[in-house]
Formats: sequence, C-alpha cells, structure tokens
Amino acid sequence: MTPTPLPSELRRVRIAASGPTARLEINGRDVADQVREYQLRHVAGQLPELSVLLRPTAGADWDGLARIAVGEEPDPGPAAAQFLAALDAGEVERAVLARHDLLDGGPAEFTRALLLQLTEWSLGKRQPDGPAEVAG
Repeated sequence: MTPTPLPSELRRVRIAASGPTARLEINGRDVADQVREYQLRHVAGQLPELSVLLRPTAGADWDGLARIAVGEEPDPGPAAAQFLAALDAGEVERAVLARHDLLDGGPAEFTRALLLQLTEWSLGKRQPDGPAEVAG
C-alpha cells in the first residue's frame, strides 16, 4: 500500500467528544460553535480526513484547503404529483370511508382521514391493490 502524499498545509485537529457535544479545534482554534456536523474518516495507510458541515450562521473566516460538495434538497413536488396521479379516486374514497378512525366527530374528519390514508400509502404501509410494500 502506498501512503497518501502529504498535503503542503496539514491542519492540527483536536476533538474532545463528551456525549452529544464535542469541542472541535482546528490549529488550536475552537470552531465547535460554527459546526453543525463533522465526520472523521481514517483509512489505514492514509491521512485522516475531517469533513465539517458549517452552521448557516458560521463566520466566513475559514482558511485552507477543503473538498467541497454542493447539494440541494430534492423537490418533493414531482414525486408527489406522480404518486397522486397514479391513484384511483374511487379506491381512495372507499379506503377512506372504511377507516376505523374516520367517524371521530372532529372537525374536517374526512379530510384528515384522507390525508392519513394517502400518507400511509406513500410510506408503503398499505397499498390500494394489495399487501403492503416497503418504500425504498
């Protein structure tokens, strides 16, 4: 195994974890209040790698090299539209009317039961055409 070449500017990192909290120092500077999440990864024969996810309120005074990944939260709209388009309105109505929790006398009980039914189907708990399937 060939060791990883040393970067020109290594940073000294110290992590003191205690239960759900940790003190995280980079080059002697405590940055824990700016960090939302960190992951420490170490593969035998290579240098450890620290990945740091900053809080939105973190200061902009970071210096050094970093591997950067930019991502966006997926838009649930298209998946929800596809799910709803695949439903049979008659089957939805029958399933909602057959729910044991429909007639509880509360306000908007049909709408609440409808939303609960759709939620269960979307999570794979019950399918309109047969046995439950696990959503992947």
